[in-house]
Amino acid sequence: MPATVDAAAETPLAKTRRARRIVRLLGDIHPDARIALHFDNALELLVATVLSA
Repeated sequence: MPATVDAAAETPLAKTRRARRIVRLLGDIHPDARIALHFDNALELLVATVLSA
C-alpha cells in the first residue's frame, strides 16, 4: 500500500478496509489503551474534549 492515498480515487469499500486495518494495527500496538476522559453522555464527552484541548 502506498504511503499516501488519493482519497478522491479511493472507493468507499477501500476506505472501510483501510480504516479497519489501521484500527487493527493500532490495537495490536497499543492493546491497553484507554480513554482518559470521564463522561456519562455525549454532551459531557463534548465538553471534556473541548476542555482537554
